[in-house]
Amino acid sequence: MKIISSKSNLSGCVRMPGSKSHTIRAIAFASLASGKSIIRQPLVSLDTLSAVSTYRMLGAKIDTPEQSSEWTVQGFSAKPSVPNNIIDVGNSGTSLRMAMGTAALLKKENGYAIFTGDNQIRNRPSGPLIKSINELGGYAISSRNNDVPPFIISGKLTGGKTELQATSSQYLSALLVNCPFAQGDSEIELTLLNEKPYVEMTLDWLDKLSIKYENHNFTRFLIHGNQHIKEFDITIPADFSSATFFLCAAAIAGEDVRITGLDMKDTQGDKAVINYLKNMGAKIDVNNQTQTVTISASNLIGCDIDMNATPDAVPAMAVIACFAEGKTTLFNVAQARIKETDRLKVMTQELSKLGANIKEMPDGLEITHSKLTGGNVEGHSDHRVAMALAIAGLRTDEPVTVNGAEAVSVTFPDFVELMNKIGANMILAEN
Repeated sequence: MKIISSKSNLSGCVRMPGSKSHTIRAIAFASLASGKSIIRQPLVSLDTLSAVSTYRMLGAKIDTPEQSSEWTVQGFSAKPSVPNNIIDVGNSGTSLRMAMGTAALLKKENGYAIFTGDNQIRNRPSGPLIKSINELGGYAISSRNNDVPPFIISGKLTGGKTELQATSSQYLSALLVNCPFAQGDSEIELTLLNEKPYVEMTLDWLDKLSIKYENHNFTRFLIHGNQHIKEFDITIPADFSSATFFLCAAAIAGEDVRITGLDMKDTQGDKAVINYLKNMGAKIDVNNQTQTVTISASNLIGCDIDMNATPDAVPAMAVIACFAEGKTTLFNVAQARIKETDRLKVMTQELSKLGANIKEMPDGLEITHSKLTGGNVEGHSDHRVAMALAIAGLRTDEPVTVNGAEAVSVTFPDFVELMNKIGANMILAEN
């Protein structure tokens, strides 16, 4: 599939879908709980459906009716079953890491869980998480001894001490989600923590479910073992990561674009994009009472932005920086290289095709105001890269054609439809 994006003026109102990160956490915790939990307004995408299929194979009974905005999960009370086949997580790194921790709750004498995924997943490292699972009493190996899937995992987690380099926040979140069900207490000493807001999101879930833990200033965690959680009923908040593309699009092509459903009190890190754009001079109004953000295009000014907490926003912010006067530096986000693709390298490569003055740095990007032209670019099977490049076409004289647009379905299958709802000229077509 490809997206053909042409010059547009945006206006109107659009509501964002549910949060991918919250939906996957809800599936994991509901599976680990006893009783039947209800998940309302979940995101329905390839990534979240990968989480559903993964936890079904570990023993949860999950009902996802097509015509309903409610999913129900009958949990397995932190006693997963040995899967009857290899678990394929598709493109979902979050599902993989969460379920790796859950598989470490298996009894080793009963068997193992084997995890694989698509080509990108099979090249995304999880070495620090493997190390910590083993140090906490579980059993985890990479089948090729190179820290990438396929992984073979069993348990049972007994607790203990581990030192973790959380180059990805998912490593720590996987332990925080599953260590409460270990036989004893677990102590995690952090030598590095990237993407802190995603850990804060996980901790918010622990608090809601009354899970006992100690947080020593995000440098050390003590998670009490042998805990239990009951069923719950939760509504998934709208996704700030998806909203990023609409915020950025409106900042260059919008007139009173209203984005609804955004709860600024939620722990999602990508809400910081609103402040990034404000600092660049975007016209943004936030109404907390109605959970609405209104944004219009304005003259943007380049600035320096520490992107460590928001690596998923790098592709969209790289595009916006091309339209800002002066120079913009996106820095302290080296972990963007180990996402679905090397986003620093790929955004440099693809935006250069459109005429961007962009320089790749070890930990970020340096972008100077550029007159972008249309042309053909590649999405590199990365949903966020594909959507970001489509935004560029809203302000180029000639269309931008983004190849590999099927990747958008990973997190935002309605992206083109909702963009067109507010006036975008985007066509989703066969290659």
